Formats: sequence, C-alpha cells, structure tokens
Amino acid sequence: MEWLNQYQPKLVSAAKAISMIKNKNRVFLTGNCSVPQTLLKALVDYAPNLCDVEIVQVLAMAGSDYVAPAMTPHLRVNTLFISENVRQAVNDGRADFTPAFLSEIPGLFSSGRLPIDVALIQVSPPDDHGYCSFGIEVGVTRTAAYSAKIIIAEVNPKMPRTLGDSFIHVSKLDYIVEVDYELPEIHMAAGGEITDRIARHIAALIPDGACLQTGIGGIPTAVLHYLTNHKHLGVHTELFSDGVIDLVNKGVITCERKTFHPGKIIAGFMLGTKRLYNFVNDNPIVEIHPTEYVNDPYLIAKNDKMVAINSAIEVDLTGQVCADSIGPYFYSGVGGQLDFVRGAARSKGGLPIIALPSTAKDDTVSRIVPVLKSGAGVVTTRNDVHFVATEYGIADLYGRTIRERAMALVDIAHPNFRAELAEEAERTYHLPRWEVTRDFPISEEELTPAEA
Repeated sequence: MEWLNQYQPKLVSAAKAISMIKNKNRVFLTGNCSVPQTLLKALVDYAPNLCDVEIVQVLAMAGSDYVAPAMTPHLRVNTLFISENVRQAVNDGRADFTPAFLSEIPGLFSSGRLPIDVALIQVSPPDDHGYCSFGIEVGVTRTAAYSAKIIIAEVNPKMPRTLGDSFIHVSKLDYIVEVDYELPEIHMAAGGEITDRIARHIAALIPDGACLQTGIGGIPTAVLHYLTNHKHLGVHTELFSDGVIDLVNKGVITCERKTFHPGKIIAGFMLGTKRLYNFVNDNPIVEIHPTEYVNDPYLIAKNDKMVAINSAIEVDLTGQVCADSIGPYFYSGVGGQLDFVRGAARSKGGLPIIALPSTAKDDTVSRIVPVLKSGAGVVTTRNDVHFVATEYGIADLYGRTIRERAMALVDIAHPNFRAELAEEAERTYHLPRWEVTRDFPISEEELTPAEA
C-alpha cells in the first residue's frame, strides 16, 4: 500500500491543521451530518488569531459557537442554505445568505465565482488503494474540496464508505486529522394527523414504477409509509433518509424499472440515523453523486414517472410558492426544490408536487394566501407549479387560468378561510365571484386516478 507513504506525513493535530488558515481566507465547511466537529472546535478556539475569515457552508448540523457575536471580527458565515444554527445570525446581519439553486452551488466553486482557499471535510479511512469516501455528504462537498487550494480532512472510521462519485485519494489531502466519534443522527418523524392526510392524497397519485424524490420534512417521510403496496419504485433524490430502507427491504423499491441509472438509488447526501449509515456502507444499490449531477433538471428528467415531493411555507392564489422565507425573515433557502420541480415536469409521466398543511399557528393563519407576504421569496414560480397538496386534497394548476387556479386552491384551503380567500381573489385579481361550495375534505376517490 504505497499510499501509506503519502498518508503518514500528513497526519497533524486539529490545532496545527487549523493554523494553516490565514486572514481573509475563504473556508468551506462540509455540512449536514458530516460537519468535521473536531476541526470546527479547533477553528473556534483559533478564531481570535484570525481576521475577516469567511466560512462558506450549506446546511450544517452543528452548534452556533462559530457564529456567536464574539466571532464577528474573526469569522463571518456565508451560508447558501439557512440551517437552524445560523438562522438568527443571518437575520441579525451577523452572517450572510447567498441564495442559489443546489444544482448550481458547486459551479460557484469550480468556476472561481466563490474561490475556496481551505476546505474542511470529513471522510472515511482510505481503502486498499488509498481512496477515502466522502460518505454521507458528497453533495456540494466534493466539488468544493477539489476546487480548494488546501484540503484539511478529518478521517473518521465511523464514516460509511459510500459508492458512486464519492471518492478522494489521500494524495489530494494536504492535512489529515484522525478522529473517532459517532456521526450525528437526525430522526425524521412522519408527523401527525394532518401530515398523514396529506401523505395519503399524494400516495394516491403515485403510480407503480415511479421514481421518487423526497425532500426534507415530515410530509415526504409520511408519503413513504403509504407506498408499501406499490411496485417497482425507484429513487433519484438529493436527500436520502431512513424512510427508504423499509421499502427497499420489502421489495417495493427495486429501481429495476428506472430509465436512468437502473438498479441504483441515486442521491446527493444523507440525513438519518445510524441505521441509515449502516445501510449505505459499501451497499452497491446506493450511489452518491455531487449535486451538480443529482440535481441537474435535464438528468432528473431522464427518469420516467419522476415524482418530486417538496414542501412550502405558503402558496398564493396564482400558484407562486414561497419555501425559503416568512415575509422578509429568511428561514431556509432555495435548495433543490426547483431543480426537481423542473426535472419532474420534463419527465415522461412526471409529477411535481408541492405539499403543505393548509394552516399554521393552530389553524389561525391560512397558508393558502391571496398574495405572498411582503418580502417573501418565490422559490417555485407560478409558471413551474403543477400540483399543490394539502390535507384537503390536491389542486392541479398546470395549464390553468388564474381564475381556475384560484378556485382550485380555495378548494384545498382550510374551510374557515375559503370564503375570505374567494372574496380576496375577486378583489385582488378582478375575478368574477363564484360560489364556494366546498367545506369538506376532498376524498381520495375524487383525485385523478394514478396511471398504472
């Protein structure tokens, strides 16, 4: 194993590795459940020695020490998706937010638009050929690392070895810090009764042989629970979570009928539990690829019957989808929603679905609204939206007039808000008044039958 001759000289302490960061450097921090925790702690400890260092990240499952007010002269986060640990800092102006489609983020690094000086990553131990796996986080990390001037890697035996385009040779690593700790676990609960009803409506639309993308949240997780009687399903998704495992074990997800990467689950990163990490370790059915590949709408569309399920904060009566902010308050980010909405729309037999509960704040606020809140961001445009699902049914908006869209969305709004929404539609969009006849949930029998 000749690679050992390259590996051993690169072994350093976390403190020594972090001391390689200089003032005004731009540092990429691997995200999700792969945040290099030992390196991040060392960075916080070393921060008083630094000035104007920019930390670029996407979604980081980490503490908030590195975005604390005391860090302001030393470290400043620039996040491309807002996770809980940096949300307040972004909205207070102590951190920056760069909106970008997930499919295009790697290109910011490789093109030099956001040049990376130092990449902090976490990988598996090298195999017999000297290749480490990025494990559960290939996503934007692979391209960021390969674009960086310096790569500092935590090597963790707890990181699973995933297959696909997920490897980096030890010769590419500049500094190596050996660690041994359990990866963080994310338990994605399916949600309550409302989530359950939404999931049943969506599952009724999904045909056998469909290829699934499930975004973050309780609704996509709950949908998987209602697919146990389906056949020949496949998966092409940015996020891979525990919910898929049971369907694989039951023979529901086989990927055999996929028209792109048949026989393979394709994903960009994983959020889940140790059960998921064990499942993907050296599992030939699972391939992890960078997001510029996984989230490319044209590649997504190569999967026939592509079903994309994504969430929203609110939807207006014309079909505009806000999924990243509550008014001007930045909450999450653009992510891969529109990548998969457009990919599914181009797919033969594809179904792009936006799902959300009809209300918030204990049924006091409608999430189907006449107009989006002032300052709210549009993630999926009214031109791109196809299906919108709530616990009261599914509205098919594609190719519909504004009046038809408004009527369909009022139909799936909470009954307490339907008359008010109809009046607002008349006033705001100069639509003819129509009779609001629905005050009850739409039954599954009334949904458009799924094609076999």
